[in-house]
Amino acid sequence: MGRRCFLAGSLKVGVSALASTALPLYSSLASAAGGTTLAVATGRNYRNVVIDAVDMLGGLGSFVSSGERVAIKPNIGWDRTPELAANTHPIVVKTIAEMCLDAGAKRITVLDRTCDDARRTYVNSGIKSAVEEIKDSRVRVEYVNMERFVKIKIPRGIKLEDLEVYRTVLDADKLINVPVAKSHGLTTLTLSMKNLMGVIGGRRGMIHWEIDQKLADISTVIRPDLIVLDATRILTRGGPSGGNIKNVKVLNKVIAGTDPVAIDSYGATLFGIKGTDIGHIATAYKMGLGEINLSKVTVKGV
Repeated sequence: MGRRCFLAGSLKVGVSALASTALPLYSSLASAAGGTTLAVATGRNYRNVVIDAVDMLGGLGSFVSSGERVAIKPNIGWDRTPELAANTHPIVVKTIAEMCLDAGAKRITVLDRTCDDARRTYVNSGIKSAVEEIKDSRVRVEYVNMERFVKIKIPRGIKLEDLEVYRTVLDADKLINVPVAKSHGLTTLTLSMKNLMGVIGGRRGMIHWEIDQKLADISTVIRPDLIVLDATRILTRGGPSGGNIKNVKVLNKVIAGTDPVAIDSYGATLFGIKGTDIGHIATAYKMGLGEINLSKVTVKGV
């Protein structure tokens, strides 16, 4: 079920009706797809690495259809240059946008609700210029407008009953989550599920109280159609903002999949950590949102 069918529909229905139309739980998705599959590609040509990872899952056309509107959510939160690994690599973002065009998308929007001033982060991350290099009117970078958040219900939420989600994401047919893998002072790591905070409004600082459960609650209603985890270089310490090149480790990897728990569990191993040791990943697994046990996951490319 696409973003438009579920999230936009939740604006018009009550909680009971919303619960009946919510996205299927992980177990249903897994049985339908024959189990969880991740794709891992490695190389120094980041454009090729992204393409290789997505191609192992059937290509971008398996996720985006002609005429669809796509929201791409990288991490653009920090006033840092690409080599510092605080934001998603601009080549990764640009390549995904180009692949969406090739799949026939009619509108592609790249956005993030940033932590530092967006006028600086969009530029210094390299993402704004990389996307604009595509020179296609169907692709645009959007600065988040704080008046364009819409409240939706979270039927399965334990700590969160509702959530403000950005209108462009609600209106999109497909959502592609493109986080960077890095350390985080509060959650140990920030990977795909934590990256979704960039599409929510309100006082995000309140999420930090009981954050593990709240991140899992958010993932019950915001289910990206594709996740592409940027591990071309990872921030091993000092995250999420970073700033010290000594804390950056170059891995030249990209991991793609649709299961946020599996993606994040695999991402944790890049730091020498198990997914079960990260609170929000373990909580999401307990809620049935994905597979944390990598022995049960098919990992292509390694």
